[in-house]
This record gives sequence, structure tokens and C-alpha cells, in this order.
Amino acid sequence: MEEVISWLNNIIWSNALILFCLGAGIYFSVVTRFMQVRYFREMLRLLFAGKSSQVGVSSFQAFAIAIAGRVGTGNIAGVATAIAMGGPGAIFWMWVMALLGSATAFIEATLGQIYKEVKDGQYRGGPAYYIHKGLGLKWYAVLFAGVTVFSSAIFFPGVQSNSIASSMQTAFAVPPYITGLVITFLLGLIIFGGVRRIGKVAEVVVPFMAGAYILMSVIVIAINFREVPAVFSLIIKSAFNLEPAFAGVFGMAVSWGVKRGIYSNEAGMGSAPHAAAAAEASHPAKQGLVQAFSVYIDTLFVCSATAFMILFTGQYNVQNPEGGFLVENLPGVGIGPVFTQQAVNIYFPSLGSSFVALSLLFFAFTTIMAYYYIAETNLSFLTAITNKWLLWLLRLLTLATTFYGSIKAAETVWGLADIGVGLMAWLNIVAILLLQKPALKTLKDYQAQKAAGKEPVFNPTALGIKNTEVWNK
Repeated sequence: MEEVISWLNNIIWSNALILFCLGAGIYFSVVTRFMQVRYFREMLRLLFAGKSSQVGVSSFQAFAIAIAGRVGTGNIAGVATAIAMGGPGAIFWMWVMALLGSATAFIEATLGQIYKEVKDGQYRGGPAYYIHKGLGLKWYAVLFAGVTVFSSAIFFPGVQSNSIASSMQTAFAVPPYITGLVITFLLGLIIFGGVRRIGKVAEVVVPFMAGAYILMSVIVIAINFREVPAVFSLIIKSAFNLEPAFAGVFGMAVSWGVKRGIYSNEAGMGSAPHAAAAAEASHPAKQGLVQAFSVYIDTLFVCSATAFMILFTGQYNVQNPEGGFLVENLPGVGIGPVFTQQAVNIYFPSLGSSFVALSLLFFAFTTIMAYYYIAETNLSFLTAITNKWLLWLLRLLTLATTFYGSIKAAETVWGLADIGVGLMAWLNIVAILLLQKPALKTLKDYQAQKAAGKEPVFNPTALGIKNTEVWNK
């Protein structure tokens, strides 16, 4: 099975996908005139401006659901994996992916808002919806929805539960099957409550978990502030093959930086538009800007915090593609959250492992919640009328794969997750490139209304955008 997973990953995650993701980010940054930089203050203003309704969650709740999906094990175990496989230079390419990916995130989230619809008494939307309504390609939409249901319910939950179980075993000697049973039970309580309960839980948990983790990171960085220039230098030199110790993994730095960047911030992958579509907004560009900001939170803040803690303390290994290690500071230690746990332990011996384990518990648990929401949204697209039996099957399947992942080998669950991410990225980026005109028209309309001193309100008919029934009421 592992050979098959590796073979599929080599096909899906070829250099073509790496270049495609980077190229799409560059293109959308240029055509939007780097809106991710120009509208940074506007992103912050909009974050807390919206309100919920009977059919839609607030902008902040949609942001929290998206952050719940973005901020997960990729920010702790994923960063460690990027460093282990591509050296410190991989962090630079994660930053690049965040900056460029923010523009991609704006486009896909805006499209999610434009083509959303009301189903089962709540807003539903995402790539399957905008592919169907915007491109008129039902088969393509069904393909994306099918891949996403399969990935979100089967491939993705295991990575999160595996990392939770691994960190709990390291910190508290809790057997993985016990951790698996507990998180599966808690997850069941939430997902059987529907999307509104997911939004309410995420709204409370996400700010707390991200804030506590970043605070701990800031303390470690403050202790090592004199070393900040040296770590920056190490990252930059390694990213451009200028650091002799990591010259042998230059290509791996780019590849793993982009791969883990996409897995972490999910820009272009097509997952965040589902949360974006659920928001109540007067103009699609508003939620597009909010979702673009969430990429910064994920990678530039949380991922960078993890990377600096690991690199400050030297608690990492870097594998040599030809066998062995280029750097082996932790003999016998596998790839995963243990890098971060060891780093925090340097400064907080009695707290480090347990703090990282609890942080990862919140991070990964809320991510599984977001995955379930994405799977449910795509199942809703595939069925004209929501079938309660299918919904129950989806919930049980998500719970089963969550438990299974907690007791399975990390290499297997990460490999499966990479397959899901790669397939969704291929399908979604092609779609948003074909559908860029409605998104760019919407951004231009938002800019024009802001320049005229108005609070932007969306009128798709005036812009010549069709199949937007929700906005025409």
C-alpha cells in the first residue's frame, strides 16, 4: 500500500504541480495589482464587520471555520516535515506560497461567495458550485465534489488525529488508541450538531488556540532575539542554495516548501471557499479579502512561529535524499510534532511537550471539524435533496477514519493526505483560472464603490455575471 501511495504522490506532486501553484499565485497577484498588500488594512476592518443571518454565518465565523481548516497539524508537524525533508530553506518557500497564495485565496473565496446558494436553510458554496454555475460543466463539478468528499472524509482526518495521538503519547504516555477514542467521541458531539455548531465552536476555540501558541512562540523568540538575524540568514541562504550544509536539498526545499505551504494554508486547494460561501456579506469581495488574510495568519504567523522555535534551538534533523542525514541533532527521532515539542522543552522543561500536545489537540481537532463541513457541503451538492442516510454515513465514515488515523503509521496518513491535496489543487486551480473574469470584475466593482465613498453592495446583473440567484433576490 505504501508503494502505491508513493507512486501516486510522485505523479500528482510532480514539478508540474509545484510550478502550476506558484505560477497561479504570481498571475493572480499581478492581475489584482497585489491586492494582498494594498488591502491589508481593509482585511482587518472587514474581519469583524459582518453579522450572521438565518442562512449565513458572520464574516468572523466564516474566517474562524477557514482558519480551523488552515491552522492544523500542518503548522506544527507539517513545518517539521518541511525542514526535515527540505532543510531550513523550505520555510522561505512556504512564505512565498503564503504571499502569492493570498491572491489565489481571494479569487477562490470571492467565487465561492458569487455562486453560493441556499440549501437546507443555509448558504452552501465552493468550487463544485462555481464550476457548475460559472463554467457550466456539471461533470467537472461532480468530479471535484466527489474527490473532495473522499479526501475530506477519508484522507485528511487521519493526519490530524495521528499527530494528536503522537504528541499525546510523547507528552503524557497516553496510548494512541485511547486518544483516538476520545477525539472521535468529542468530534461526534460536534458534527452531529450541524454547521452552526461547528461555526460557534470554531469562533471560540480558534482565537484562543492560535493566540496561546503564538504567545508561547513570541516568548521563545524574545529570549533568542539576538539570533533572529542568523536564523533569517540561514533560511534565505538555504532557500537559494547558498548554504553549503544544505546544498544537496535545494530542489527538495522548493518542493517541500510549496507542498507543505499549500497543505498548511490551503490557498488554491479549494477548501476555504466552502467556509467563505457560508458567510453573510453585502459584497463577495469582502469575504474574499477576509479569507486572503487568513492565509497570513496561518503561514506568516503560526508556521513561522513553529519554524523559528525549531531553528533557534537546533531541535531538528534534515534527511539526505541519497540516504542518511545532512543534519542529525535528534538521533532516533522521527519526523513530526516531536521537533516542536523538543524545541519548547529547551526553555520550558516541565511544560514544553504538554503545551505543544494541547496546542496540537486544539489545532488538529478544529481542522477535522472543518474537513467534515467541507465534505458535507460537497455531499449536499451531489444530492438534489439531502439524504439523511448519506449524511449519517458521511459522519460515521469521518469518525472511523479519525480513529483509524490515530493508530496508523504517520508516513501512510501523510501520503494519503498529500494525494487528496494534490488532486483538489489540480482541479480547483484550473477552474479558477478559467473563471477569473467574474472574480476580477467583482474586485474592480468593490474598488470603484469604495473610491466613491459607498459601502459596497453587489449587483451581479450590472456586472453581467449570471447564475447568481441568491444575489438577485
